Amino acid sequence: MVSADTARTILGVLGNIIALCMFLSPVPTFIQIWKKKAVEQYSPVPYLATLVNCMVWALYGLPMVHPDSFLVLTINGAGTGIEIVYIIIFLIYTERQKRPRVLLVLLIEAIFITVLTVLVLTVARTLKERSMIVGIICIMFNIMMYASPLAVMKLVLATKSVEYMPFFLSLACFANGVIWVAYALIRFDPFIVVPNGIGTLFGMAQLILYASFYKSTKRQIAERKSKGEVDLSGVTVVGREDSRKIGSALQNGRP
Repeated sequence: MVSADTARTILGVLGNIIALCMFLSPVPTFIQIWKKKAVEQYSPVPYLATLVNCMVWALYGLPMVHPDSFLVLTINGAGTGIEIVYIIIFLIYTERQKRPRVLLVLLIEAIFITVLTVLVLTVARTLKERSMIVGIICIMFNIMMYASPLAVMKLVLATKSVEYMPFFLSLACFANGVIWVAYALIRFDPFIVVPNGIGTLFGMAQLILYASFYKSTKRQIAERKSKGEVDLSGVTVVGREDSRKIGSALQNGRP
């Protein structure tokens, strides 16, 4: 029979794999941003929230804060690096007036994690105190990470379209929450159970929205494409002036 520690390790490794898939799930979105040279309606909020969440959990996984949490440390260290890459790409292709706000949030996050690390390692004397302080903060930021797509969910409800809510990110969030809840229940850790239980519910809500508006999204995309074809069908290229008209028509036909 598999021991509790072995089962916990297996779930932890599986949780690392699923969490890595979750961190990598926006890759198609950023490839699209790179090809279009624009972020369109994509929001930086989920990536900023995930970044600070990963940094806090990496702190929680340190041996001098919460021993025997190596798997928590590894995946969140990797997640920190991945989210930084996403945010850099977002900054490159976002509108110039939006960059200062994103940079300000990044600065605040960096100051926060630096101050927290110094205070925890110098003021809190015991592992129990350090685990409790960082664990409570982890709960808050983990819930914020899972709840960050709420802005996108609001857009989905308003537009009846899931075009800007990446499916694989929603699926990965749901699966990640389920696995880490199971991991934390074997050797009960409330700081992992609570936020990931809530995250499971948020992920389920996103998947329900995706299923509800998938067909209407396809219809909207098809309608935009058909309108674009009609707008361009009567244009005849004669010279430079007409080419400008075509460019204008293409821009008007964009989503």
